[in-house]
Amino acid sequence: MMNQSTDRFTFEMTENPYSFYEEIRSISPVYKGSFLKYPGWFVTGYQEALTILKDHRFQTRIPLPETTKKYEALKDIQNRMMLFRNPPDHGRLRKLVSHKFTPAKIEKCRPFIEKIAIDLWNSLKNKRKIDVISDFAYPFASLVIAKIIGIPDEDKDIFRGWALNLIQSIDFTRSRRSIVDGNLTTLEMLTFFKDLIIKRSHSPQDDLISELLHQEDKKLTEEELLATAVLLLIAGHETTVNLISNSLYCLLKNPKEYHKLIENPSLIESAIEECLRYESPTQMIARIASEDVELNNVQIRKGDHVYVLIGAANRDPKQFSNGDDFEITRNPNPHLAFGSGIHFCLGSALARLEAQIAIQTLIQNEGNIQLESKEVEWRNLVGFRAMKEMYVHLNH
Repeated sequence: MMNQSTDRFTFEMTENPYSFYEEIRSISPVYKGSFLKYPGWFVTGYQEALTILKDHRFQTRIPLPETTKKYEALKDIQNRMMLFRNPPDHGRLRKLVSHKFTPAKIEKCRPFIEKIAIDLWNSLKNKRKIDVISDFAYPFASLVIAKIIGIPDEDKDIFRGWALNLIQSIDFTRSRRSIVDGNLTTLEMLTFFKDLIIKRSHSPQDDLISELLHQEDKKLTEEELLATAVLLLIAGHETTVNLISNSLYCLLKNPKEYHKLIENPSLIESAIEECLRYESPTQMIARIASEDVELNNVQIRKGDHVYVLIGAANRDPKQFSNGDDFEITRNPNPHLAFGSGIHFCLGSALARLEAQIAIQTLIQNEGNIQLESKEVEWRNLVGFRAMKEMYVHLNH
């Protein structure tokens, strides 16, 4: 019987979750544990994870910030956000938004995304040392999602604090303090987006909010539009920041693969796919069984919590040969970093393009990037893989 303390789970998931995943998988790819507040099934096997993600009997569960009595006004919008994640609302609302995030539509964004990346690099290129996260990845992701959603340039800087607070408040390690901060942040975001919706209703621009406001039919209610904006901001910002920084970290810790990419830039697409597999920004996806389900010879009961460990599934040796090795030419690479099934990440095409452009911009303009330290400090999160900072030296 392995130690199932919450403290150990949090420590392992923060520092180096992969050996911990293997320990669980060696017992069972669908393991019943009490590591979190709500005990449940921890899924480390790739096929088992894929089955759950595609099975409508496992309903999504977003650990939204708990609403204290002081913030009861948030309940309606949070309930609406939960409805977005499961049928029947999920399909209707996703259809209204998804056309903006098709690969073809996202490809048309390439010129302005490339310009944002180059402008940021030009502001940094004379420095000898930078924090990739605060100096490049955060402002880059903020500017891109702000442009797409329709946030004025002068307001882009508020995103970082919002994103940090919300991610901490929805992670399974959240504290009472982070819950309060998450409530305050949500109220600030709702006020901001309500004002923006009023402006765009009178003066539409070429952005997502304007487009959703002025659709001829099947319009979103104000609550639905607000919830959509909040969800897109969280999903389109924080995880993209982590994808960019994690990708550069993977490359710099594997010099042979890094130089392979420098010598052959056409490998950028497969390189980002390998980064997604190897250090997935999202490490855990939570589900609740809506009925009794038998999986891998275990009986999951209605109401049971199920935790799909994406980072574990993406290194399952039954699916990935040499899964603990970082190989940018890996093919095929059917990782689950963006989930699967009806909840497959809506912004996956955008995240991929942003990461490709960001990494290309950095390594093509500064081929000799070096980590200040190979030992980095990871944020105290179990659902996400995110560094606190990542300093690199630029040897021009």
